[in-house]
Amino acid sequence: MRLALIFDKTRPDTTGIYFERACQTLGLTYEHWSLRDGSRIPASYDLYLRIDHGDDYTIFLPQRLRPSVFYAIDTHLSHSWPKIKRLAGSVDFVFCAQSAAARELHSEWLPVACDPSTHPNASQATQWDVAFVGTEGGLPRKFILQAIREKYPNSFIGQASHTRLMDIYGCSKIGFNYAIRCELNMRFFEILGSGALLVTNALRDPNDSASLGLQAGEHFIAYENPRQIFPLMDHWLQSERQEQRVRIAQAGMRLVRQRHSYTHRLRQLLDVVSQKLGIHFGTASGAQSADKQPMVVESLMKDSFARPQTRHRMRFS
Repeated sequence: MRLALIFDKTRPDTTGIYFERACQTLGLTYEHWSLRDGSRIPASYDLYLRIDHGDDYTIFLPQRLRPSVFYAIDTHLSHSWPKIKRLAGSVDFVFCAQSAAARELHSEWLPVACDPSTHPNASQATQWDVAFVGTEGGLPRKFILQAIREKYPNSFIGQASHTRLMDIYGCSKIGFNYAIRCELNMRFFEILGSGALLVTNALRDPNDSASLGLQAGEHFIAYENPRQIFPLMDHWLQSERQEQRVRIAQAGMRLVRQRHSYTHRLRQLLDVVSQKLGIHFGTASGAQSADKQPMVVESLMKDSFARPQTRHRMRFS
């Protein structure tokens, strides 16, 4: 199989780079192309995978590049969503990082994931009480983060290079998440994969995490509203809660690393596309069985690849 990965490397931590590593793990032959080079991409690949890098939604790939896939990630952002919806009609398969967007587009749900190669060993010494790596964003998140700084001065709240991100979480007792739309975002998986206890806002659809095998109270801690944040943090930072805190954090880390890496996501994507096209995308010996995971999807074929459709539900395991 020859795969064209299409995304711009404007940032060293863009999601497409994780898919490059996944290709290497699965033994897939691939080549990277920038979106602006679309007219130069030859029509000789088995699949064209465009990965959302947060911009350029007005640029469409030539229709000769097929079968084509678009992995839409920023569907939770109000300024991106209308453009993503227009772009979705130009490709053969759409995968969305958010389940609500996948339902609206009648497409595939493919959550973001973790990259175990960037995650530290769980044996790191604890340095921070609470960690949040990222921008402060709007209200109320910026006020919550400032309150965390003041209440827990031995914390890391701010931006950092992607090369430091996992080390910061890995040496923290708690990794804090406030997802903009109460969705499964990248920080959700980054913190889980690091070995810190994830404290995050409750998901709009609790079935999203449950279908991934992730349960609040067993793999992470969820708060229903901002008033619950500090009582929960006070509780889990108590020294007598250390053993239980570590046990929950370790359970989340093991499950995410075993089932929810970008290698798993790429395998899942290829499985869906291959089933719908009736072709097999080969991988290196042993890689497929090691990384293959079923999905929760309700699939819809498009355009000239349309076939009689059988709706099916499978589960992550």
